[in-house]
Amino acid sequence: MVHGRLSDLTERVREFARDRDWEQFHTPKNLAMALAGEVGELLAEFQWLTPEQSAAVMSDPELGPRVRAELGDVMIYLVRLADTLGVDLVDAATGKLADSARRYTVEAAKGSAAKISQ
Repeated sequence: MVHGRLSDLTERVREFARDRDWEQFHTPKNLAMALAGEVGELLAEFQWLTPEQSAAVMSDPELGPRVRAELGDVMIYLVRLADTLGVDLVDAATGKLADSARRYTVEAAKGSAAKISQ
């Protein structure tokens, strides 16, 4: 079961696609590819920024709105893909977080960006 505002968004995106008869195009493959494309567009907004500029991007009057729009696109495609596959995003993220907490204990990972093998 999808939760709260995410459930509302899922339903709005589903209706948006249904009203336009786009469900026929919304295969998992197509949605995953569209999601990857939108993530690429988000990355492009950060590509040449310094770490300091990237941390302050939302206060930039030109870049902030573009980043917000790209995040919206990413979210829409992610929600649509999950809905199409029958995946509860909150449950998936909660499960992944629990797995990561087991793999990356505070003692083993605090202050380190090193990947811990499974």
